[in-house]
Amino acid sequence: MKIGREFLSFALVGVIGLVVDVVVLYLLAPLLGWYGARVVSFLAAATTTWAFNRRYTFAASASAGRSLWREYLGYLATMAAGAVLNYGAYVLTLHWVEGRWAAALGVALGSLAGMSANFLSARYLVFRSHRGG
Repeated sequence: MKIGREFLSFALVGVIGLVVDVVVLYLLAPLLGWYGARVVSFLAAATTTWAFNRRYTFAASASAGRSLWREYLGYLATMAAGAVLNYGAYVLTLHWVEGRWAAALGVALGSLAGMSANFLSARYLVFRSHRGG
């Protein structure tokens, strides 16, 4: 798949992850607060995007010679840079924006902030095997 189509597929999968993220966040916020729930919702979204990206976006490269568990943990580890950008944008949004949908806006802005770093990490570190290394 060409890089442009991969990026578009990655972005579409990201929208699915965004929905998972927001739903889990709003369900858990009454129990864990906005910051604790955000950690759990990010992990739920990252797990969802890993599954969809390995099945659709990077299907030709997924799990070549690796266990699913190792690939999944590698995916989470390489998403760390994007996660820092994502969480930072989320926290800043909660501090600057008030209202019922401030947290959802923070998730969306955070997702945009981390998307490029996450795409490059996924493409070149996690799902790289059939691209010549």
